[in-house]
Amino acid sequence: MLQKREKVLLLRTFQGRTLRIVREHYLRPSVPCHSPLCPQPAACRNDGKLLSSDVTHYMIPDWKVVQDYLEILEFPELKGIIFMQTACQTVQHQRGRRQYNKLRNLLKDARHDCILFANEFQQYCYLPRERGESMEKWQTRSIYNAAVWYYHHCQDRMPIVMVTEDEEAIQQYGSETEGVFVISFKNYLDNFWPDLKAAHELCDSILQSRRERENESQESHGKEYAEHLPLEVLEAGIKSGRYIQGILNVNKHRAQIEAFVRLQGASCKDSGLVSDILIHGMKARNRSIHGDVVVVELLPKNEWKGRTTALCENDSDDKASGDPPSEPMPTGRVVGILQKNWRDYVVTFPSKEEVQSQGRNAQKILVTPWDYRIPKIRISTQQAEALQDFRVVVRIDSWESTSVYPNGHFVRVLGRIGDLEGEIATILVENSISVVPFSEAQMCEMPVNTPGNPWKVSPEEERERKDLRETHLVFSIDPKGCEDVDDTLSVRTLANGSLELGVHIADVTHFVPPSSYIDTEARTRATTYYLADRRYDMLPSILSADLCSLLGGVDRYAVSVIWELDRTSYEIKNVWFGRTIIRSAYKLFYEAAQELLDGNFGVVEDIPELKNLDMKSRQAKLEELVWALGKLTDIARHIRAKRDRCGALELEGVEVRVQLDEKKNIHDLIPKQPLEVHETVAECMILANHWVARKIWESFPHQALLRQHPPPHQEFFSELRECAKAKGFFIDTRSNKTLADSLDNANDPNDPIVNRLLRSMATQAMSNALYFSTGSCAEEEFHHYGLALDKYTHFTSPIRRYSDIVVHRLLMAAISKDKKMEIKDNLLSNKDLEELCRHINNRNRAAQHSQKQSTELFQCMYFKDKDPENEERCISDGVIYSIRTNGVLVFIPRFGIKGAAYLRNKDGLVISCSSDSRSEWKPGSLQRFQNKITSTTTGGESVTFHLFDHVTVRISVQASRCHSDTIRLEIISNKPYMIPDTELFHQSSLLLKSDLVKEVTRSVEEAQLAQEVKVNVIQEDYQKYCQTKGRSLYTLLEEIRDLALLDVSNSYVM
Repeated sequence: MLQKREKVLLLRTFQGRTLRIVREHYLRPSVPCHSPLCPQPAACRNDGKLLSSDVTHYMIPDWKVVQDYLEILEFPELKGIIFMQTACQTVQHQRGRRQYNKLRNLLKDARHDCILFANEFQQYCYLPRERGESMEKWQTRSIYNAAVWYYHHCQDRMPIVMVTEDEEAIQQYGSETEGVFVISFKNYLDNFWPDLKAAHELCDSILQSRRERENESQESHGKEYAEHLPLEVLEAGIKSGRYIQGILNVNKHRAQIEAFVRLQGASCKDSGLVSDILIHGMKARNRSIHGDVVVVELLPKNEWKGRTTALCENDSDDKASGDPPSEPMPTGRVVGILQKNWRDYVVTFPSKEEVQSQGRNAQKILVTPWDYRIPKIRISTQQAEALQDFRVVVRIDSWESTSVYPNGHFVRVLGRIGDLEGEIATILVENSISVVPFSEAQMCEMPVNTPGNPWKVSPEEERERKDLRETHLVFSIDPKGCEDVDDTLSVRTLANGSLELGVHIADVTHFVPPSSYIDTEARTRATTYYLADRRYDMLPSILSADLCSLLGGVDRYAVSVIWELDRTSYEIKNVWFGRTIIRSAYKLFYEAAQELLDGNFGVVEDIPELKNLDMKSRQAKLEELVWALGKLTDIARHIRAKRDRCGALELEGVEVRVQLDEKKNIHDLIPKQPLEVHETVAECMILANHWVARKIWESFPHQALLRQHPPPHQEFFSELRECAKAKGFFIDTRSNKTLADSLDNANDPNDPIVNRLLRSMATQAMSNALYFSTGSCAEEEFHHYGLALDKYTHFTSPIRRYSDIVVHRLLMAAISKDKKMEIKDNLLSNKDLEELCRHINNRNRAAQHSQKQSTELFQCMYFKDKDPENEERCISDGVIYSIRTNGVLVFIPRFGIKGAAYLRNKDGLVISCSSDSRSEWKPGSLQRFQNKITSTTTGGESVTFHLFDHVTVRISVQASRCHSDTIRLEIISNKPYMIPDTELFHQSSLLLKSDLVKEVTRSVEEAQLAQEVKVNVIQEDYQKYCQTKGRSLYTLLEEIRDLALLDVSNSYVM
C-alpha cells in the first residue's frame, strides 16, 4: 500500500534557474535494497547489481562525505558502499551536473561494489523535515535513520559504518544503535584501510585544502574580487534583461586578458546582441573559469574594448601589447556563476628555484595547469620537490573572493614530463576521457568466438533476416590495416533491368541490448577515441574487431538499406530497410580500389581474395569487381551532383600520417592524399544516413535522433571574403549554394593552394554539426547546411559511435511499427534523448580535441630532435593566409601545419630581407594594410608580404615545461622555397608508402627503453584493457564533409 505525502523541491534547471515544485511523494513498504542478505528478495525486487557477499561491513557515506570525498569513494578497493538517495540528491543540487554525472556513472559501473538505496521512497526510512531544522541536519538525520533500517532489514547480520564529517552527529549517533557505527571519514580510512596509501594521501590532500580554505577566510579581510550576486538576484536580472547568461570561453593565447561569453538560452534571443561579449581582465572575470555558465552585466558603451589582433605567444603572464585593438565590441563583467563546470586539471609543479621564490610557506604551492586557459591553482603539499618532473592531476575546491588564485588539492601522478605515455595520459585527462578496462560483468555479456567454439549464424536469425550471402557481391573499402569494418557496399543489375544499390552496416544492436552493462558503458564513452598512434574503442574488441566487423569471407549480421535505381538516370524508385545476413567477398583498402578504378590491375597481388586463384577464375572475379566499383563510382557522382545543385559544400581539411624508417623512428609527416574512391564511399554513406533520417523521423517525429548543421553567421565570413578579394575573387555567402559555387570559381591556375586555403577558411566560419532530438526544435531547423540535406543522421558507424546505435534501434522500431508488430525496445522520450544528445556532442568535442592534440604532439616529436639550422627537412615552403598587426599566419602544405610567423620579435626588431632574399632582424616598424603588411627598417629598407605569398619557413619546436610543446615558424626568405630535385623525388616516393601509424608508439617505447626510462606499456596491457592500437578510421572526406571535426587547426586566429 502506497502512502502519499507532499514534498517541496527547489530544483535548478540546466540554464541555472531555480524552480519551486510541490510534488506528490509516494512511500512504499519495499524498495530494492540490492543486498545479498535481503530476507525478502522478491518483495525488494533486487534486479541487477547486488553488493558483494564477501565484505566485512557496509559503508554509508553522509551527504558531505559524498560531496568532498567522491574521488576516494571511486577507489575500486572500497567495497560495500551504499549511497543514500538523500546524499545523491544533495550532490545533484549543490555540486552541479558534472559531479552528479560522475556519481551516476560510479553507481552504474559494474566494476565498483556500490549501490543506490532510495531511502526517501522507503516507508520506514523517510523522515519529513521538522520545523526550524536546517537542511544539513535533516539530511544527516535521514541518512542515519536509513542506515539503522538497512541494518535491521539485513537481520543485523552485517555491521553498518556511517561516515560523516559532522562532529555533533558522531557524538549523537555514535553509540545509539548497536551494529551501526558513526565515525569520521579519516577514522574510517585509518581503521579499515590502513594500507591503502593512495587513499590516505588523497584524503590528507583534501583535508589540508579545506583547512587552508578555512584559515584563509578567517585571516583575510581584503577582497581581491567582488562577491557574486545571490541566485535570486541573478535570475531576476536575466529575466528582466539587465544581465546576460552564457558560457565563458577564455582565449588561450591571452588567458590573463581576454575571455568571451557566448550567449546561451533566452539571453541569446532577448539581448539583441549579434556577437560574443568580451570579458577583459581577471577582475572582470571574477573567479569564473573556462567553461563555467556565468551571468554578465554589460558595461557602458564608452567602456567597451576591442579584441587584440596581434599575434601572441602562449606566455603565462600576458601583457597588453602596444598594437591597437580591433573595433570596440560589447564588453561586460561577470556578476555571478550559475554552474561551475570544474573538472580534473593536469598541472606541473614549479621548479626548485620557483618554489623557493614563492615565499616562506613552501607547503602552499602555485601549480601551473597544462591548459593555458585555466589560472594557476594553489594546493598544499609536501611533495612539491619530488613531483617537479611529473604531470600531476589536481582538482579545484573553491575560489574565495579574498584569494587571487583558486584553491585545490593533489589527486594523482600521471607520468614524467616529456614521456609519450605521460603526455598521452595528459591529453586524455584534459578532455575528460576515461579509458578504464571493460569490466568482467560487461565482458560476460559478450558472445564467444574461439577456434574451439566458433560463432555461427543462429537458425532463428536465418529465418528472420534476408539472406544476401549467395545473391549479392558485397565488399568493403577501408584504410589499410583497418580492424573495425562498419560498412560494406553492393551493387547489381536486377532481372527487370534496374540497378540495386546496397549499404550494409554492422548490426551492433543485436549484440548490445538496451540497458545492458555493455550498453551503459558504450553510452558513457559515446564514441571511439582516435589518437595519432592508437585508438580507445567504444566496444570490446570481440565486437569491434571481430563479430561486428564485416570482415571478408565470414558470415555477419547487418542492417541494410537497399535502393532500386533507374539503370540510366540512377533515380531512386524504392527503398528497403531491414536486417540481413551478409558475407563480404572482398576487404579492399582505398589505394587498391582506386588502382582498380584507374585500370591498374597490377594491384591484384595485394588483394588476398584474388591472389591465389587460377588465371581464368581470377579474370572473371576481377571483371565482376571492377564493374561493381565502376558502377558505384558512377552512382556516387550522380548523387554528389544532385547535392551540389542544392548547395553541398566541398570543404578543406588536412589529416597528417606519420611515416617511419627501417629503425622505427619517426621519418616524415605526410598529409593524406584524397582519392575519388573516398568520395564514392562517403556519398553512399551520406545517402544511407539521409534515407534512414527520413524514415525514423516519419515514424517518430518527436523522438528521433538527427544531426543538424545550422547556417553560419554572416560576420564569420568576413575574413574569407576579404582574403578572396585580395586575389580578385568574389565569395557570395548568402546561401550554401552560392558559397559552394563561389568556392568552385575561386581557382588560381598558377597556385592550387589558394583554393585549398579559401575552403579551409570557409570551414572555420562554420558552426559545428550537432545531434538533437526532433521533439526539441522546429522542422525548419533540421537542415544540414554543409551537406545540403533537409534531414540527416548517423547510421553507418555503430561500432564507433553510440549515436548510430540509438538510430539503429529507432530504425528497427520503425520497421516493427510498419509491420504492426510490437516494438521490443523502449524508445527514449524526447527529454531523455535530448540529454543523451548533449552528452554525445560533448564527448565528440572531446574526441576531436584529443585527436588534434595528439597529432600536434607527434608533429613536435618529429621536429624536436632535428637541428632547424642545418636539417633540410626543417626548411619548407609556406603560404601566408592571414595578416596580423605584428606577423602573419602561414600554412605549410608539405606537413599540413598552420602557425604564426612573427615579423617583429620580442626585442622590438622587425624582419628585413637582403638582396638575396634572406631575412634578418633590424630596428624598424610594421605597417599593416587590409591584405598586406610592410616591414620598414630605420635604414629605409622595406619588404612587403601579401596574402597568399609563398615564403620560405624554418620549422622548429618551442619547448614548454608546463604546457605542450608547440611548432614555431620563422620566415627566413620572402621567396618560395625551391625544393632540390633529389628531395622532390624522395617526397613523391614517400607518398606511395602506407606504414601503420600504430608502429609509432612502438618506436617511441623502444627509444625510451634504450634510455632506461621505465615505460611499462606492452601489448598485453592493451589486451587487458580491451583497447586496440591502430590507424585512425576517420577518413578525411567523411570527417570534413560531415563537419564532425572542430576546426581548431587555426588556433592563432583570435
